[in-house]
Amino acid sequence: MSIFSKFSTMIKSNINDLISRAENPEKMLNQIILDMRDQLAKAKREVAAAIADERKLKGQLQGEVKQTRDWEHRAMLAVKEGRDDLAKQALIRQQEHADRAAVLEGTWQAQAQETEKLKGSLRQLNDKIEEAKRKRNLLIAKQKRAQAQKRIHETMSGLSDTSAFEAFNRMAEKIEEEERRSLAHAEVTEALAGDTLESEFLRLESGSGDADVDNKLAALKAEMGLLPSGSGEAPKRIGSGRGAGEAADSAASDGSEADAAEGEAAEEPPIREAELLEEFDKLQRGGARA
Repeated sequence: MSIFSKFSTMIKSNINDLISRAENPEKMLNQIILDMRDQLAKAKREVAAAIADERKLKGQLQGEVKQTRDWEHRAMLAVKEGRDDLAKQALIRQQEHADRAAVLEGTWQAQAQETEKLKGSLRQLNDKIEEAKRKRNLLIAKQKRAQAQKRIHETMSGLSDTSAFEAFNRMAEKIEEEERRSLAHAEVTEALAGDTLESEFLRLESGSGDADVDNKLAALKAEMGLLPSGSGEAPKRIGSGRGAGEAADSAASDGSEADAAEGEAAEEPPIREAELLEEFDKLQRGGARA
């Protein structure tokens, strides 16, 4: 198993363990990033050791190549001096170092290629960790948004319970009932303890509305052509139970009484709605017979 395969297995194992125990995703993501950086540091040390081995092999190779050249020069020197025996020994040593150099050449080439691959893998691992750090912020933002949405849904689901609204409505009705009782109590107290003289004057002031009604009635009759402009006609009383002729005779006979009663603040009792409707029904039935 290669170095990075081992580290990848360890990182996956740690991440799966953290996810299975995750309670706070933000803390877990930060912990995962820290674990990745720790694994990256270990990978850097392993790659540095591989580079050191590659350089060591290269140094050994260069040493063997140098020894090969040196023994070759020694053999040439022995031949010049006429020492063939020394030349043969030098050539033997030169061949031994050349053989070792050939072996080291292959080993060093393989180690150099593997070291370059490790360097590339280390850069990729570092890039992935940096990308994970950037994604961590995005994931944390998504997680917070999801938590906010969850809280909102929980709140809305709680509000959907009708018991809370019913309790609110009951409380509102209770408050309104207390307000009505308070106003009624104040009205009763004012009626019992109020000044009667002031009440009489208030009634006299409110009586001016009858004059407005009489004026409106006269204007309506004039508009309908039932009353000549400028003439005055005493309004008919409702609830007397007599016809139009009887009302006219009564008005003529009681003229003196009306003159005598002029100026007095006589207040007519209010007409009930039932009586008013009955009078209008009589008028409609009379108009239909006509």
